[in-house]
Amino acid sequence: MKERKSNTGVSQLLWFYGVGACVKLLLIPSYHSTDFEVHRHWLALTHSLPLSQWYLDKTSPWTLDYPPFFAYFEYVLSFSARLVDPQIVDVHKGLNLKSNTVICFQRISVIVSDLCLLYAVYRLTKNLESRKKILIWALVIWSPGLVIVDHMHFQYNGFLLGLLLLSISYLQEGRDLTGGFVFAVLLCFKHLFAVAAPVYFVYLLRHYCWKGLVKGFGRLSAMGIVVVATFAAAYGPFLYHRQTQVLISRMFPFGRGLCHAYWAPNFWVFYITLDKGLAFLLRRVGLHIQVPIASFTGGLVGDSSPFVVLPQVTPLTTFILVLLALFPSLIKAWKNPQPATVARLISYAYTCGFMFGWHVHEKASLHFVIPLAIVAAYSVEDATHYFLLSVVSCYSLFPLLYEPQEYPIKVLLLLLHTILTLYLFLGQFPKNEATKVNSSGNQQDEQEGSHGFSKDKGFCIGWIGKCYLFGLLVVETWGQFLHPFLLGDKLPFVPLLFMSIYCALGIMYSWIWQLNRIIKST
Repeated sequence: MKERKSNTGVSQLLWFYGVGACVKLLLIPSYHSTDFEVHRHWLALTHSLPLSQWYLDKTSPWTLDYPPFFAYFEYVLSFSARLVDPQIVDVHKGLNLKSNTVICFQRISVIVSDLCLLYAVYRLTKNLESRKKILIWALVIWSPGLVIVDHMHFQYNGFLLGLLLLSISYLQEGRDLTGGFVFAVLLCFKHLFAVAAPVYFVYLLRHYCWKGLVKGFGRLSAMGIVVVATFAAAYGPFLYHRQTQVLISRMFPFGRGLCHAYWAPNFWVFYITLDKGLAFLLRRVGLHIQVPIASFTGGLVGDSSPFVVLPQVTPLTTFILVLLALFPSLIKAWKNPQPATVARLISYAYTCGFMFGWHVHEKASLHFVIPLAIVAAYSVEDATHYFLLSVVSCYSLFPLLYEPQEYPIKVLLLLLHTILTLYLFLGQFPKNEATKVNSSGNQQDEQEGSHGFSKDKGFCIGWIGKCYLFGLLVVETWGQFLHPFLLGDKLPFVPLLFMSIYCALGIMYSWIWQLNRIIKST
C-alpha cells in the first residue's frame, strides 16, 4: 500500500514538472538577457581551452566569475552542446550567437537541470500529507519568479536552489553530515549562497558536533574533512595552476558599486533616496552641492558613484551590517537547534543578505522566497506572510523583462500565481479549521495549531496587506501608462525608482516579520 501511494505521489510530482516544462518550452523564443551569452561563452571556453586558462580567458567581456564546480558543470554540458551545434562551443566564433539551435539547447538545458529542484522538493515532501505536498509543489515548481529569471531572462537558479533545498531536506531528517556536504557543494557552484554559511556553521556545530569531547571531536573532524575535501576538489586544480588571485578577483568584483543598474528593493534604496533628497534640498537653499554626472539614478551597470551628503558605504560596511542582522538567527541556532527550524533560519539569512548586502541583484530574492515556501505550508501566519512576499518579489522582477512583447506574459504569470496561491492557502487553512483540529485532541494537529492557526478564522489578507497590494497596481499603472503619457521621455528612471522604493517597503516588512518570529521563538 505504501509503495503504491509513493508511486502515485511521484507521478503527481512529475505531472507538476511536466506542466511547468510545457509552459517553459513555449517561452523559448522570448526575450533573454546578456546572461544567455555569458553562459554560452562559458560553454565555449571550458570546452575549447585547457583548465589552466579558464579563469584567465579574456576573449569575451563575459569572463568566468562563478566558482569551479559551476565551471565543471558548463564543461560537462558543453559535450552535449557540441553534438547539437559545434558553434556553441567555439570560443573564437564571436559574441551573441542567436541561432535556433543555440537558443533551444540552452533553454532546454535549464529545464533539464530543474530536475535537481524536482528531486529536492520530492525529498522535502515525501512524508507530508497530500494537501501540504501539493501546496509546496505548486509554490516551488511553478514559481513565477523562477520562470522569469531562469526561463526568460536566463540563469540556472532552479538547479542551484535545488541543491539548497536538498541540503535543507537532509538537515530536517537529522542527516547533518550529508546536509553540510551538499551545502559545501552548493558554495562551490555559486559563492553568493555563502550568506547562510554562519547559520550552517552554528547549527551544525551545536546540533551535530556538540556531543561530548570524544564524540564531538570525531564529528567535528568528520565535518571538517568533508568540507575541506569538497573545496579541495573544486579549487585544487586552479590553485595548482596559481590562479588564486584571479579567482578571488573574478568572484568578488567589489568595484561594481553598491547597487545594481536597477536598484534591488532593499535597505540601500532608502539610503540612496535620502542622500538624493538631502542634496536636492541643500541645493535649493543655496548650498553648492556637486552631484556626479553618473549618478545612482543613471541606471548604469557597475555604477559606483559616491554619495553626496551621507557617509560613503563600503563593502566592509555592508558585511558588518549583514552579520549584525544575522545575529538573532545565530543565537536561535545555538540555543535551540531544531531540524524543523532550519528552513526558516536559512531563509532569514538570505533575507539579511538581500537587505544589506553589496551590489545585490533583484534576482537574489529567490534565495529566500523559495525556501520560505516550505515554511508557509505549516501555519496560517507564515502562509499570509509568504503570499504577500511572493507577490512583491515577483513584481520586483518585472524590470528584467522590459520589452513590450513580454509585458502580457509577466503580468499573466503574476496573476496566475496570485490566484493559485490564494486558492491553495484557502484550502490548506480554511475558516474555523483550527477549532475543529484542536477539539479533536490529535497531538500533531494541536502542534500545528500552536504554530499559527487562528481560533476564529483561517487564511486571510488583512486590510493593510490589501492596501499594500493595491499600491502595487498604482505603481505599475503610473510607470507603464501614466508616466509615458504625462511626461513622455522626461525622467525615464522615475518609474523604476518608484517601483524599487515601493517593493523595498514590502521586503523590509518581510525582514522585520521574519526577525520577529525568530526572536519570539528564541
